[in-house]
Amino acid sequence: MAANEGEKAFAAHVVEMLQGVGPAYSKRMFGGFGVFLDGMMFGLIADNELYLKADADNRAAFDALGLQAFTYKKQGKDMQMGYCQAPEDAMEDLELMTQWGNLGFGAALRAAAKKQRKKTVS
Repeated sequence: MAANEGEKAFAAHVVEMLQGVGPAYSKRMFGGFGVFLDGMMFGLIADNELYLKADADNRAAFDALGLQAFTYKKQGKDMQMGYCQAPEDAMEDLELMTQWGNLGFGAALRAAAKKQRKKTVS
């Protein structure tokens, strides 16, 4: 399914807002967009909502604001991914978006480091 112009414009806005983290870019995937930096996905866009990568180290920041995890249906069951909503305030505040984007990118870096450790142990 092709992205409509509104979805493309929203993804472009998100990428622009995340440039404070680094040269972020988006790619169309799974009915939305993945947001990447240095080849690592640290955000996803679904239904014109930005979700940032969350893990044990940063999850409390999302929970403190009541930000919901990204969920999708699989065989009739709700499945949850390790991404949480970005605060609405951050969508129009470059400094705030950079802070939240860094939280998401930090989680992506930790996940990549874990994968690398597993490869060297195997």
